[in-house]
Amino acid sequence: MKRLRPFWRRRREPAADPRAEELRRKLDESRSLVDERDEFEGAEVPVDRAEAAPEDPESRRRAVHESARATIDEMQRR
Repeated sequence: MKRLRPFWRRRREPAADPRAEELRRKLDESRSLVDERDEFEGAEVPVDRAEAAPEDPESRRRAVHESARATIDEMQRR
């Protein structure tokens, strides 16, 4: 009986779960997405380093409208 005891107590490997490979694949995909996101965000200017707007919104709006009017006038002359 003593000879059989180690045989009975031998640990069996758990059966491989078929979902495990799918989970590994999804983890690999998510890691590549994280790398892409880090690369994309690396090109952005952090808020604390961004320059302040040089002028107030109203004067910027007027400048844009004046530029648009000038472009329209030039197009109508042609």
